[in-house]
Amino acid sequence: MMRRILILLAVLSLNLGCFSGDLHLKIRFDQINGLKTGERILFEENAIGEVTDVFYEKEGTYLVGVEIDSDFKNAVTGNSQFFIIKDPFTPGSKAIEMVTVKGEGSPLEDGAVVQGSTSLSVLLDRMGGDIEKTINDLKKRFKNFSDDLKEIPENEDVKRLQKDLDQLLDKMKRSGTEFRDKVQKDLAPRLQEEIDKLKERLRGLGREEEVEPLETRMDEIRKI
Repeated sequence: MMRRILILLAVLSLNLGCFSGDLHLKIRFDQINGLKTGERILFEENAIGEVTDVFYEKEGTYLVGVEIDSDFKNAVTGNSQFFIIKDPFTPGSKAIEMVTVKGEGSPLEDGAVVQGSTSLSVLLDRMGGDIEKTINDLKKRFKNFSDDLKEIPENEDVKRLQKDLDQLLDKMKRSGTEFRDKVQKDLAPRLQEEIDKLKERLRGLGREEEVEPLETRMDEIRKI
């Protein structure tokens, strides 16, 4: 009898999560940048959940399980996007930042699988609105990357920035004159300023050549 009670209690404990009201999602990323189980999910500077597991898929992508606190699950919608950042409140840790773009959306269901985003793809979705906020956010991303350079032995993060600029180029090619003019007038000069700072930092590390693909993309952006 006692053994049966213990088994029932164990089963109940394992299934409590199903009744907690928390939201469980899977987010697919191309890269996880050192993200680990137990690290936080952030939304508008609030910690709203944590990473529960990280699974490497045979396709070469990562499926990251997250648990969102029940108090915030209504903030997670089809218009939410997720990308990996340095945790601004926990030195040495990563976090998943959630932002909402394009207005309101329907809440995601428990167990949903969503695609993670790069920081630039999220910011580009905001471009139709507050350009100044977009520029400031981009500058912050570049600064965070620059601060991390001494800890990075490879050039994977530079490649990721190159991919971000490729996305910007693609969006410019598919957009109208107004969008292209906005990027070239307001965004490109400040992006170049941050890339120049990055180049100086890399020069001190003997890695100046890693910036060349970024400069090539900037030349293409200015010519569109």
